[in-house]
Amino acid sequence: MTPGELRAFCLEFNASTEEFPFGPEASVFKVLGKMFALSALDARPHTVNLKCDPDDAVRLRAEHSAVAPGWHMNKRHWNTVTVSGLPAPMLRELIEDSYDLVVAGLPKAQRLRLDRP
Repeated sequence: MTPGELRAFCLEFNASTEEFPFGPEASVFKVLGKMFALSALDARPHTVNLKCDPDDAVRLRAEHSAVAPGWHMNKRHWNTVTVSGLPAPMLRELIEDSYDLVVAGLPKAQRLRLDRP
């Protein structure tokens, strides 16, 4: 998945936005103000930080060398994924899971506006 494809995929989700609170080199993808992905789109290797269920995070790290504890993040809930190290369908699934976890933590009224009760 190229940086442009990652960016486009993250922006496909309902109410997702791209912001640059850490400077122009770090894209932060949010849903209703809450971050679900963080990536330096021009970095090499290209990585993305994604929220993850703590049990799944440990399993993914054990199974894939491209998945590491979240860099500068809460390592229990975030993984740093080297984009080129995973098949695109799996990476898409991890991004969607991250989005879904963040949405699940939103107040019910906001979740209902997103059609994700």
